[in-house]
Amino acid sequence: MKKFLLAALAMFVLTSMTQEKVTTIFVIGDSTAAKKDLSTGSPERGWGMALQCYFDEHFIRVDNHAVNGRSSMSFINEGRWEKVRSLIKPGDYVIIQFGHNDEKPKADRHTDPGSTFDYNLAKFVRETREQGGIPVLMNPVVRRNFAVKAAKNDDDEALRNTTFKDAPKQVEGDSLVDTHGLYRVAPRDVAQRMNCHFVDANQITAELEQSLGVEGSKKLHMWYKPGEHPALPKGRQDNTHYNIWGAHQVASRLADALCAEIPLLKKYRTNDNPCKMEKN
Repeated sequence: MKKFLLAALAMFVLTSMTQEKVTTIFVIGDSTAAKKDLSTGSPERGWGMALQCYFDEHFIRVDNHAVNGRSSMSFINEGRWEKVRSLIKPGDYVIIQFGHNDEKPKADRHTDPGSTFDYNLAKFVRETREQGGIPVLMNPVVRRNFAVKAAKNDDDEALRNTTFKDAPKQVEGDSLVDTHGLYRVAPRDVAQRMNCHFVDANQITAELEQSLGVEGSKKLHMWYKPGEHPALPKGRQDNTHYNIWGAHQVASRLADALCAEIPLLKKYRTNDNPCKMEKN
């Protein structure tokens, strides 16, 4: 009986110690990182869904709160940030990545770089620190835009309703063309002013897309011909959102960048992808 009690006590202490060591990486952002509804069988994924695969889950827990269609403003106004803020423990990390929807003209989402966008990013940084957390600013990932003249895009979310046939026909060149302008610069500026960790997700994903080229880069995104995927019988041409493979390609590179920026995380970076890679 005594041996049993000692073993139970040892297990309790070990479990408690393990639980205390778990650090959470929160992700806040938009559809490029967000959780997706998997009930339809769609292969669309946010990179935040794949990030856990690249960190040891016994020590690092990724808690993804990114949501489709949100800007820095709507994420705050809908009470989503307050929920995340209440969960932050000392030593936790908060990855902050907005921009795609802050660019949009809708009044409930639009912010301006150098002004309201910067203010919201600074709020996330300041309030994360007030909770004892460690903020990490990221600028927006790139859109796959090789178009000589980009099509007007007032709403990335509407891309899910565009079939392969209905997508605008574009003349594409060999070089990726930026679509974010100052929205990719503002997070770096805020990070410098506030002495905050920064990961250049825009540059990382630009290099990835460019390395794959005009055709190869489609494999990262929701580009499917009619009949190519059972969940998308009419196909889709979506240069913003990632498929399963694309989300993993981006997540693994962002995990490497996080470890380079914050060396403490290196010992928790998994050498091989421990998640079962789903088929596209």
